[in-house]
Amino acid sequence: MEIRLPKLNRADYERAQRRLDNLTKPRGSLGYLEELAKQYVYITGELFPSLPLKKHVYVFAGDHGVVEEGVSAYPQEVTKQMIYNFLAGGAGINVIARQAGAEVFVVDVGVAGEVEAEGLIKRKVCPGTKNFLKEPAMTRKEAETALQVGFDLATQAAEEGVKLLIPGEMGIGNTTPSAAVICAILDEKPEDIVGRGTGIDDQALQHKREVVAKALSRYQFKDPIDVLAKVGGAEIGAIAGLFLGGASRRVPVIIDGFISLAGYTIAQALAPEIKDFVFLGHCSEEKGAAKVVKKLGLRPIVDLSLRLGEGTGACLASIIVETALRILTEMATFDDAGVTKGNEFEE
Repeated sequence: MEIRLPKLNRADYERAQRRLDNLTKPRGSLGYLEELAKQYVYITGELFPSLPLKKHVYVFAGDHGVVEEGVSAYPQEVTKQMIYNFLAGGAGINVIARQAGAEVFVVDVGVAGEVEAEGLIKRKVCPGTKNFLKEPAMTRKEAETALQVGFDLATQAAEEGVKLLIPGEMGIGNTTPSAAVICAILDEKPEDIVGRGTGIDDQALQHKREVVAKALSRYQFKDPIDVLAKVGGAEIGAIAGLFLGGASRRVPVIIDGFISLAGYTIAQALAPEIKDFVFLGHCSEEKGAAKVVKKLGLRPIVDLSLRLGEGTGACLASIIVETALRILTEMATFDDAGVTKGNEFEE
Protein backbone atom coordinates (compact mmCIF):
# COMPACT_ATOMS: atom_id res chain seq x y z
CA MET A 1 0.00 0.00 0.00
CA GLU A 2 1.41 3.35 -1.06
CA ILE A 3 0.72 5.96 1.60
CA ARG A 4 0.67 9.50 0.31
CA LEU A 5 -1.29 12.01 2.36
CA PRO A 6 -2.25 15.39 0.91
CA LYS A 7 -0.48 18.50 2.13
CA LEU A 8 -2.80 20.70 4.15
CA ASN A 9 -2.88 24.48 3.72
CA ARG A 10 -2.50 26.51 6.90
CA ALA A 11 -4.41 29.31 5.19
CA ASP A 12 -7.60 27.24 5.60
CA TYR A 13 -7.07 27.11 9.36
CA GLU A 14 -6.47 30.87 9.45
CA ARG A 15 -9.64 31.56 7.41
CA ALA A 16 -11.65 29.67 10.02
CA GLN A 17 -9.84 31.58 12.79
CA ARG A 18 -10.76 34.93 11.27
CA ARG A 19 -14.42 33.99 10.91
CA LEU A 20 -14.61 32.69 14.49
CA ASP A 21 -13.01 35.89 15.76
CA ASN A 22 -15.71 37.93 14.04
CA LEU A 23 -18.67 36.05 15.46
CA THR A 24 -20.82 37.70 18.14
CA LYS A 25 -18.83 36.57 21.16
CA PRO A 26 -15.53 37.40 22.86
CA ARG A 27 -12.58 35.87 21.04
CA GLY A 28 -11.91 32.29 22.04
CA SER A 29 -14.86 32.19 24.42
CA LEU A 30 -16.15 28.89 23.04
CA GLY A 31 -12.86 27.20 23.87
CA TYR A 32 -12.15 23.81 22.33
CA LEU A 33 -15.28 24.02 20.17
CA GLU A 34 -13.49 26.70 18.19
CA GLU A 35 -10.40 24.53 17.81
CA LEU A 36 -12.53 21.65 16.52
CA ALA A 37 -14.11 23.88 13.90
CA LYS A 38 -10.73 25.23 12.78
CA GLN A 39 -9.24 21.75 12.58
CA TYR A 40 -12.16 20.47 10.51
CA VAL A 41 -11.74 23.33 8.04
CA TYR A 42 -7.97 22.74 7.99
CA ILE A 43 -8.47 19.06 7.11
CA THR A 44 -11.21 19.50 4.52
CA GLY A 45 -10.59 22.98 3.13
CA GLU A 46 -14.34 23.69 3.52
CA LEU A 47 -15.10 26.88 5.43
CA PHE A 48 -18.86 26.33 5.08
CA PRO A 49 -19.41 22.54 5.11
CA SER A 50 -22.90 21.30 4.30
CA LEU A 51 -24.73 20.36 7.51
CA PRO A 52 -25.71 17.95 8.87
CA LEU A 53 -22.55 16.04 8.03
CA LYS A 54 -22.84 12.70 6.31
CA LYS A 55 -21.23 10.26 8.77
CA HIS A 56 -20.34 6.59 8.45
CA VAL A 57 -19.50 4.24 11.30
CA TYR A 58 -17.65 1.06 10.29
CA VAL A 59 -17.78 -1.70 12.89
CA PHE A 60 -14.97 -4.07 11.93
CA ALA A 61 -15.44 -7.56 13.38
CA GLY A 62 -12.67 -10.09 13.94
CA ASP A 63 -11.77 -12.98 16.23
CA HIS A 64 -8.50 -13.74 17.99
CA GLY A 65 -6.71 -17.02 18.56
CA VAL A 66 -5.15 -15.69 21.75
CA VAL A 67 -8.51 -16.12 23.55
CA GLU A 68 -7.33 -19.73 24.00
CA GLU A 69 -5.12 -18.30 26.76
CA GLY A 70 -8.08 -17.19 28.90
CA VAL A 71 -7.62 -13.45 28.39
CA SER A 72 -11.33 -12.59 28.09
CA ALA A 73 -14.36 -12.93 30.34
CA TYR A 74 -16.53 -13.76 27.31
CA PRO A 75 -16.44 -16.74 24.90
CA GLN A 76 -15.48 -16.24 21.27
CA GLU A 77 -18.95 -16.95 19.91
CA VAL A 78 -20.11 -13.60 21.30
CA THR A 79 -18.37 -11.87 18.36
CA LYS A 80 -20.71 -13.53 15.88
CA GLN A 81 -23.75 -13.02 18.11
CA MET A 82 -23.00 -9.32 18.39
CA ILE A 83 -22.79 -8.99 14.61
CA TYR A 84 -26.46 -9.95 14.40
CA ASN A 85 -27.21 -7.47 17.18
CA PHE A 86 -25.46 -4.66 15.28
CA LEU A 87 -27.32 -5.50 12.09
CA ALA A 88 -30.62 -5.57 13.99
CA GLY A 89 -29.90 -2.11 15.39
CA GLY A 90 -29.78 -3.18 19.02
CA ALA A 91 -26.21 -2.45 20.10
CA GLY A 92 -24.86 0.61 21.90
CA ILE A 93 -23.34 2.02 18.71
CA ASN A 94 -26.68 1.73 16.90
CA VAL A 95 -28.47 3.76 19.57
CA ILE A 96 -25.84 6.50 19.68
CA ALA A 97 -25.54 6.57 15.88
CA ARG A 98 -29.26 7.16 15.55
CA GLN A 99 -28.93 10.18 17.84
CA ALA A 100 -25.84 11.40 15.97
CA GLY A 101 -27.37 10.92 12.53
CA ALA A 102 -24.69 8.43 11.50
CA GLU A 103 -25.11 5.30 9.38
CA VAL A 104 -23.65 2.08 10.80
CA PHE A 105 -21.97 -0.55 8.62
CA VAL A 106 -20.76 -3.91 9.92
CA VAL A 107 -17.73 -5.48 8.25
CA ASP A 108 -16.61 -9.10 8.65
CA VAL A 109 -12.87 -8.68 8.31
CA GLY A 110 -11.74 -11.66 10.41
CA VAL A 111 -14.55 -13.52 12.17
CA ALA A 112 -14.04 -17.21 12.98
CA GLY A 113 -16.51 -19.14 10.82
CA GLU A 114 -19.00 -17.87 8.30
CA VAL A 115 -21.64 -15.27 9.05
CA GLU A 116 -24.65 -15.03 6.75
CA ALA A 117 -26.70 -11.92 7.38
CA GLU A 118 -28.35 -9.31 5.22
CA GLY A 119 -26.46 -6.04 5.26
CA LEU A 120 -23.13 -7.52 6.38
CA ILE A 121 -20.13 -6.30 4.39
CA LYS A 122 -17.92 -9.34 3.76
CA ARG A 123 -14.23 -8.53 3.55
CA LYS A 124 -12.82 -11.52 5.43
CA VAL A 125 -9.04 -11.51 5.59
CA CYS A 126 -8.75 -14.61 7.79
CA PRO A 127 -11.15 -16.82 9.80
CA GLY A 128 -9.88 -15.38 13.06
CA THR A 129 -6.20 -14.81 13.84
CA LYS A 130 -3.90 -17.48 15.22
CA ASN A 131 -2.76 -17.57 18.84
CA PHE A 132 0.16 -15.14 18.73
CA LEU A 133 1.67 -16.67 21.85
CA LYS A 134 2.45 -19.73 19.73
CA GLU A 135 2.76 -18.34 16.18
CA PRO A 136 2.24 -15.07 14.30
CA ALA A 137 -1.37 -13.92 14.37
CA MET A 138 -1.43 -13.34 10.61
CA THR A 139 0.78 -13.50 7.57
CA ARG A 140 2.16 -10.22 6.31
CA LYS A 141 -0.12 -10.54 3.29
CA GLU A 142 -3.16 -10.86 5.56
CA ALA A 143 -2.07 -7.81 7.55
CA GLU A 144 -1.64 -5.77 4.37
CA THR A 145 -5.04 -6.93 3.12
CA ALA A 146 -6.67 -5.88 6.42
CA LEU A 147 -5.17 -2.41 6.03
CA GLN A 148 -6.45 -2.27 2.46
CA VAL A 149 -9.99 -3.17 3.57
CA GLY A 150 -10.23 -0.10 5.78
CA PHE A 151 -8.46 2.10 3.26
CA ASP A 152 -10.81 1.11 0.44
CA LEU A 153 -13.96 1.59 2.53
CA ALA A 154 -12.78 5.08 3.52
CA THR A 155 -12.07 6.12 -0.07
CA GLN A 156 -15.38 4.67 -1.23
CA ALA A 157 -17.16 6.62 1.51
CA ALA A 158 -15.41 9.81 0.39
CA GLU A 159 -16.66 9.25 -3.15
CA GLU A 160 -20.19 8.91 -1.72
CA GLY A 161 -19.93 12.30 -0.02
CA VAL A 162 -19.19 11.15 3.53
CA LYS A 163 -17.70 13.99 5.57
CA LEU A 164 -16.82 12.23 8.85
CA LEU A 165 -15.59 8.68 9.46
CA ILE A 166 -15.91 6.72 12.70
CA PRO A 167 -14.07 3.40 13.25
CA GLY A 168 -15.77 0.83 15.47
CA GLU A 169 -14.91 -2.78 16.27
CA MET A 170 -16.13 -6.04 17.69
CA GLY A 171 -13.92 -8.95 18.60
CA ILE A 172 -13.78 -10.94 21.81
CA GLY A 173 -10.24 -10.78 23.17
CA ASN A 174 -9.21 -7.79 21.07
CA THR A 175 -7.85 -5.68 23.94
CA THR A 176 -5.01 -8.23 24.18
CA PRO A 177 -3.64 -7.78 20.63
CA SER A 178 -4.37 -4.06 20.89
CA ALA A 179 -2.19 -3.82 24.01
CA ALA A 180 0.52 -5.87 22.29
CA VAL A 181 0.47 -3.59 19.24
CA ILE A 182 0.66 -0.46 21.38
CA CYS A 183 3.52 -1.86 23.48
CA ALA A 184 5.48 -2.88 20.38
CA ILE A 185 5.05 0.37 18.48
CA LEU A 186 5.32 2.83 21.37
CA ASP A 187 7.89 0.80 23.35
CA GLU A 188 5.69 0.54 26.42
CA LYS A 189 5.62 -2.13 29.15
CA PRO A 190 2.66 -4.55 29.31
CA GLU A 191 2.06 -3.79 32.99
CA ASP A 192 1.39 -0.15 32.03
CA ILE A 193 -0.86 -0.87 29.05
CA VAL A 194 -2.70 -4.18 29.51
CA GLY A 195 -6.11 -3.73 31.15
CA ARG A 196 -9.17 -5.71 32.17
CA GLY A 197 -10.94 -5.59 28.82
CA THR A 198 -14.32 -7.27 29.28
CA GLY A 199 -13.89 -7.22 33.07
CA ILE A 200 -11.49 -10.00 34.04
CA ASP A 201 -10.43 -10.47 37.66
CA ASP A 202 -6.99 -9.76 39.14
CA GLN A 203 -5.64 -13.25 38.50
CA ALA A 204 -6.73 -13.23 34.87
CA LEU A 205 -5.33 -9.72 34.45
CA GLN A 206 -1.92 -10.80 35.65
CA HIS A 207 -2.06 -13.76 33.28
CA LYS A 208 -3.07 -11.48 30.40
CA ARG A 209 -0.07 -9.24 31.06
CA GLU A 210 2.20 -12.28 31.06
CA VAL A 211 0.75 -13.46 27.75
CA VAL A 212 1.46 -10.11 26.12
CA ALA A 213 4.96 -9.91 27.63
CA LYS A 214 5.84 -13.42 26.42
CA ALA A 215 4.55 -12.70 22.94
CA LEU A 216 6.54 -9.47 22.68
CA SER A 217 9.71 -11.25 23.76
CA ARG A 218 9.09 -13.96 21.16
CA TYR A 219 9.24 -11.72 18.09
CA GLN A 220 11.53 -9.24 16.41
CA PHE A 221 9.54 -6.57 14.57
CA LYS A 222 10.70 -5.13 11.26
CA ASP A 223 8.10 -2.39 10.78
CA PRO A 224 4.51 -1.43 11.78
CA ILE A 225 2.95 -3.92 9.36
CA ASP A 226 5.11 -6.66 10.85
CA VAL A 227 3.79 -5.72 14.31
CA LEU A 228 0.22 -5.95 13.01
CA ALA A 229 0.90 -9.33 11.43
CA LYS A 230 2.61 -10.92 14.42
CA VAL A 231 0.58 -9.67 17.39
CA GLY A 232 -2.34 -7.70 15.93
CA GLY A 233 -5.76 -8.46 14.54
CA ALA A 234 -7.66 -8.06 11.30
CA GLU A 235 -10.03 -5.44 12.70
CA ILE A 236 -7.11 -3.46 14.14
CA GLY A 237 -5.54 -3.41 10.69
CA ALA A 238 -8.79 -2.35 9.04
CA ILE A 239 -9.12 0.52 11.52
CA ALA A 240 -5.57 1.64 10.69
CA GLY A 241 -6.49 1.53 7.02
CA LEU A 242 -9.62 3.60 7.63
CA PHE A 243 -7.49 6.34 9.19
CA LEU A 244 -5.11 6.30 6.24
CA GLY A 245 -7.87 6.15 3.64
CA GLY A 246 -9.81 8.99 5.22
CA ALA A 247 -6.71 11.16 5.44
CA SER A 248 -5.84 10.43 1.81
CA ARG A 249 -9.18 11.96 0.80
CA ARG A 250 -9.22 14.75 3.42
CA VAL A 251 -12.12 13.19 5.32
CA PRO A 252 -11.61 13.55 9.10
CA VAL A 253 -11.64 10.35 11.17
CA ILE A 254 -12.53 10.30 14.88
CA ILE A 255 -10.47 7.94 17.05
CA ASP A 256 -12.63 5.89 19.41
CA GLY A 257 -11.43 3.71 22.30
CA PHE A 258 -8.56 1.38 23.09
CA ILE A 259 -8.73 -0.83 19.99
CA SER A 260 -9.15 2.25 17.83
CA LEU A 261 -6.05 3.74 19.49
CA ALA A 262 -4.10 0.61 18.57
CA GLY A 263 -5.16 1.00 14.95
CA TYR A 264 -4.23 4.65 15.07
CA THR A 265 -0.73 3.91 16.42
CA ILE A 266 -0.14 1.71 13.37
CA ALA A 267 -1.45 4.40 11.02
CA GLN A 268 0.70 7.07 12.67
CA ALA A 269 3.78 4.85 12.55
CA LEU A 270 3.20 4.42 8.80
CA ALA A 271 2.38 8.10 8.18
CA PRO A 272 3.34 10.43 11.07
CA GLU A 273 1.58 13.42 9.47
CA ILE A 274 -1.77 11.68 9.94
CA LYS A 275 -2.13 13.39 13.32
CA ASP A 276 -3.35 16.50 11.49
CA PHE A 277 -6.26 14.54 9.95
CA VAL A 278 -7.91 13.08 13.05
CA PHE A 279 -9.86 13.92 16.19
CA LEU A 280 -9.82 11.95 19.43
CA GLY A 281 -13.39 11.20 20.47
CA HIS A 282 -12.66 10.24 24.08
CA CYS A 283 -10.09 8.61 26.31
CA SER A 284 -11.08 5.04 27.11
CA GLU A 285 -11.19 3.88 30.73
CA GLU A 286 -9.16 0.83 29.67
CA LYS A 287 -5.78 0.85 31.42
CA GLY A 288 -3.08 2.31 29.26
CA ALA A 289 -5.34 4.49 27.13
CA ALA A 290 -4.58 7.68 29.06
CA LYS A 291 -0.85 7.06 28.79
CA VAL A 292 -1.10 6.48 25.04
CA VAL A 293 -3.23 9.59 24.55
CA LYS A 294 -0.71 11.71 26.43
CA LYS A 295 2.26 10.22 24.62
CA LEU A 296 0.68 10.85 21.22
CA GLY A 297 -0.32 14.40 22.16
CA LEU A 298 -4.03 13.89 21.56
CA ARG A 299 -6.91 15.70 23.25
CA PRO A 300 -10.26 13.95 23.86
CA ILE A 301 -13.47 15.72 22.90
CA VAL A 302 -15.63 14.09 25.60
CA ASP A 303 -14.82 12.51 28.97
CA LEU A 304 -17.60 10.15 30.04
CA SER A 305 -15.66 7.18 31.49
CA LEU A 306 -16.50 5.00 28.47
CA ARG A 307 -14.92 1.63 27.66
CA LEU A 308 -17.44 -0.12 25.41
CA GLY A 309 -15.76 0.38 22.07
CA GLU A 310 -17.85 -0.24 18.93
CA GLY A 311 -17.22 3.40 17.95
CA THR A 312 -19.56 4.68 20.67
CA GLY A 313 -17.34 7.42 22.12
CA ALA A 314 -16.27 8.67 18.70
CA CYS A 315 -19.88 8.74 17.52
CA LEU A 316 -20.90 10.78 20.57
CA ALA A 317 -18.01 13.14 19.89
CA SER A 318 -19.18 13.59 16.30
CA ILE A 319 -22.18 15.48 17.67
CA ILE A 320 -19.78 17.95 19.32
CA VAL A 321 -17.76 18.33 16.10
CA GLU A 322 -20.96 19.04 14.19
CA THR A 323 -22.04 21.55 16.82
CA ALA A 324 -18.69 23.35 16.45
CA LEU A 325 -19.29 23.59 12.71
CA ARG A 326 -22.79 24.99 13.22
CA ILE A 327 -21.26 27.73 15.38
CA LEU A 328 -18.74 28.47 12.62
CA THR A 329 -21.33 28.61 9.85
CA GLU A 330 -24.57 29.75 11.50
CA MET A 331 -23.61 32.17 14.27
CA ALA A 332 -23.92 35.83 13.25
CA THR A 333 -20.89 38.04 12.77
CA PHE A 334 -20.71 41.46 14.44
CA ASP A 335 -21.48 43.13 11.11
CA ASP A 336 -24.40 40.78 10.35
CA ALA A 337 -26.01 41.42 13.73
CA GLY A 338 -25.17 45.11 13.99
CA VAL A 339 -23.32 44.48 17.26
CA THR A 340 -20.45 46.74 18.32
CA LYS A 341 -17.10 44.99 18.66
CA GLY A 342 -15.24 45.07 21.95
CA ASN A 343 -11.86 46.62 22.65
CA GLU A 344 -10.18 43.27 22.02
CA PHE A 345 -10.60 43.94 18.29
CA GLU A 346 -8.62 47.17 18.35
CA GLU A 347 -5.12 46.92 16.94
